[in-house]
Amino acid sequence: MTADQRHKCMSRIRSKGTKPEMIVRRYLFSKGFRYRVNVKRLPGTPDIVLRKYLTVIFINGCFWHGHEECVIFKMPKSNVEFWERKINCNRERDLQKRIELRRLGWHTIVLWECQLKPKIRELTLQGLELTLNTIMLENYGKNKPYRSDNATEHLQVAEEKAGYGKSV
Repeated sequence: MTADQRHKCMSRIRSKGTKPEMIVRRYLFSKGFRYRVNVKRLPGTPDIVLRKYLTVIFINGCFWHGHEECVIFKMPKSNVEFWERKINCNRERDLQKRIELRRLGWHTIVLWECQLKPKIRELTLQGLELTLNTIMLENYGKNKPYRSDNATEHLQVAEEKAGYGKSV
């Protein structure tokens, strides 16, 4: 492949709206999940954000994010030093962004391009749905100030408690 051919090929690779992203988005929408896409206010600009679940989903390309032990990921044979540095920086940045999101209270899910190949796609997507439902159940009732073991603790009344038939 000549330098011009490589340049033309690489320039056509998108970062948003990729086929793996669209597969996941269509599946989530069909199952009733509602989400936002590429939210820039969050660290790492997650591909999918489910606010209700406090969950973000990153859909990573195996090559660009250096998916270890993956058939799709192979280090290029030319300009090896550049590619090693680039892919290692991507991995480090991904880790830092996931840590930042975790500190902000978000759950992070990473799906890889190879997990969305036709042979295992359905299993991966069902696993994602199960994970989101589990997160929802775990978070149900948390951060609600009216939940308490002592039911009378938060009751407020305008008048003092009076017994039946007695005047105040």
